[in-house]
Amino acid sequence: PTSAQVSAVAHPGQFRYTLDNDVLTMEQRQFYEDNGYLLIRKLVSDEDIERFRKEFVRICKREVKPPGAMIMKNESLRSQYGQSEEVVNKVQDFQEDEELFRYCTLPEVLRYVECFTGPNIMAMHTMLINKLPDSEKQTFLHPMHQDLHYFPFRPADLIVCSWTAMERADESNGCLVVQPGTHKQTLKPHGYPQWEGKTNKLFHGLLDEDETIPKVHLVMEKGDTVFFHPLLIHGSGINKTSGFRKSISCHFASSECYYIDVKDTTQEHLEKELVEMVQKKYDTISVKLMDIWSFRARLVQGERINL
Repeated sequence: PTSAQVSAVAHPGQFRYTLDNDVLTMEQRQFYEDNGYLLIRKLVSDEDIERFRKEFVRICKREVKPPGAMIMKNESLRSQYGQSEEVVNKVQDFQEDEELFRYCTLPEVLRYVECFTGPNIMAMHTMLINKLPDSEKQTFLHPMHQDLHYFPFRPADLIVCSWTAMERADESNGCLVVQPGTHKQTLKPHGYPQWEGKTNKLFHGLLDEDETIPKVHLVMEKGDTVFFHPLLIHGSGINKTSGFRKSISCHFASSECYYIDVKDTTQEHLEKELVEMVQKKYDTISVKLMDIWSFRARLVQGERINL
């Protein structure tokens, strides 16, 4: 069920957000052009998803320690547990974990990614999200945001996220929520929401959210994959169940994209926070935002040009 109707009305003229190949139908291209996302059912196999799940548990148990990976925990549960599936809400930057990074190289995923980025593809930002059950102390949700807020590279139209459900995702366990068509808007100011209790690190949200824009809840089954534009406003709801809601994702970009200086932009405060986190983690004083992204980025197809 969705809470808004979405459009795929044929418009004459050139497609802006998709490339001309034989993968997407005209209807699929038009849907992405109009709405900023495209959902492909049963794209990733159950076998692959189970392998990703097992590797996540191994990381939680510290049986494997991927270099550079950021193990993010629910701040309100940090004192109750050490590091386990009950407290780890995200494994970010898993590009050095060969088992999880297989997701970014799956031919069935890259086949669609190329429709948005072209043939030279970089994996830029990787995450396995383990949405924890909500507690009374903390509303564990991700506020509505635009992913481009986190990225110091452009152009936005050559960036796409691939997000795969590792089990059924619906309103009960906090599925993705999107505002169709908002990918046509500009990048808006983001910051920490004014919530009671603790806020999870780097979970920034729109400072001024337009509540009048309709929202669609993306109900997905295991293996379903949604591709979406980095300016699409989206978030996720509360997990009201007793279980976990896992997903695995990668932001891909054309290697023809280029880095930008975020100084004096709405992204400047994010750069400061991220650099401070990396300096603390690696006990170093000399690190720049571009250095962090250069370390994260891995070529998955074609030729490495700029990124």
